[in-house]
Amino acid sequence: MAEMECQSIKMSISEEAQTVTRKECGKRGRKPGRKTSTEKLDIKAKLERSRQSARECRARKKLRYQYLEELVADREKAVVALRAELERVANTME
Repeated sequence: MAEMECQSIKMSISEEAQTVTRKECGKRGRKPGRKTSTEKLDIKAKLERSRQSARECRARKKLRYQYLEELVADREKAVVALRAELERVANTME
């Protein structure tokens, strides 16, 4: 019985300590929902940087696809040339 009372006292003390620290923490920092003009500018700047980054990413992607398409076209030309040479060699062997 005494042990249960001791545990309940400890729990109530720890709960009081938590509520005290929560109240203290709630007073610090900025209030939610309020934005200063510098924060609004920061958000606009961040959005603009994000848009610029997206544009650059799309441009890099486009260049990469162009490079890969040219590479495939070159390889296809090489395959066609090698097949033609193979046919010529095969015809001369007969």
